[in-house]
Amino acid sequence: MRKTIGRLTTMHVVVATLVLLGVFGRAPRADDTGFASRKPVLAAACKVCPWGAAAEILKQAAQPYGWDIQICYNCWRADNPKLVAGAGMPPRVVLPPYIPPSQVPPPPNGRVDFGVTSVQNVFNAYHGSGAFTADGPRSNLRLIANIQAPNYLIVAVKASLGVTDLRALWEKRRPVRIVAGSGDVDGVLAYYGLTRQAIESSGGHIGNGNDPEERKNFDVVIAGGSLGNAPEYNVWYEVSQKFDLVYPQLPDDLLAQLAKDPTFQREVIPNGLLRGIDHPIKTVARTGIMIYSRADAPEDFAYAIAKAMDEHQDLLQWGHLNLSYNARTVWKALDIPLHPGAARYYREQRYMK
Repeated sequence: MRKTIGRLTTMHVVVATLVLLGVFGRAPRADDTGFASRKPVLAAACKVCPWGAAAEILKQAAQPYGWDIQICYNCWRADNPKLVAGAGMPPRVVLPPYIPPSQVPPPPNGRVDFGVTSVQNVFNAYHGSGAFTADGPRSNLRLIANIQAPNYLIVAVKASLGVTDLRALWEKRRPVRIVAGSGDVDGVLAYYGLTRQAIESSGGHIGNGNDPEERKNFDVVIAGGSLGNAPEYNVWYEVSQKFDLVYPQLPDDLLAQLAKDPTFQREVIPNGLLRGIDHPIKTVARTGIMIYSRADAPEDFAYAIAKAMDEHQDLLQWGHLNLSYNARTVWKALDIPLHPGAARYYREQRYMK
């Protein structure tokens, strides 16, 4: 009897061990995401980042049409179009120090189905240029909707330096401390015969404009942006309030040179956009936060997203950034092909010519 009980006890242990191994030893099951379950995973950025803010509006707009969008808030930077094109899994969260954890919830456990990012990011990925040169073109990317989002190249110098243009700054003060953000900072420096390396080697410094610590000690800021409290833009929120600044006019030939980049266009910084701007300033700018997918995304999905953004464009006005819907431009973004499902919607609305 004791032997029988012993054998049974041993068998129970073995069975229990196998069950535990089966439960805990297997790879974690992906969440029920994707087009079939109407829970597509959207590559975006932090909640207050431009792409993340647009993603949250899109999620709200799509709900009445039966789509429960799952947002990846850390599918950012150049990873965004890479993840979309390759149907990749969201990466683990690695936060920069200037983004609070509350703005980046854990990512969905499912492959990325579509994305929201800047037009220039998709353009470079589609053509295999810029940050994507080594990877080659990702020709399977398709536009669904292009939402207007102005991003001006802005240059500011501390008023205490007593200069009104950048050339005078380079001639008057060495070494120089620069806070740099998005936009063609290198193109601006090159016009004056400068490089990042040359500035650093002469004892100067070029800091990341997204980092609040870098904003405490600078001579000049060169960064893209608008009046919005996003990590990419809020350098202007802060420095324009804490410091007296002069906003020099960049030379016309420099602006013409920068505008050769197809993602830039000649524009004017509005009078009063920031504290210290008391007149319109000619510059270059980018616009466009792009909702996009792979070519193999279902047509009914692309149609529904195009329809949702159109019929709920009123949501854009309540975000913290300057986003707007333009029926004349929503269906085009440089030479990036339009998804057939989205094209069908825009043709029905007679937006496309």
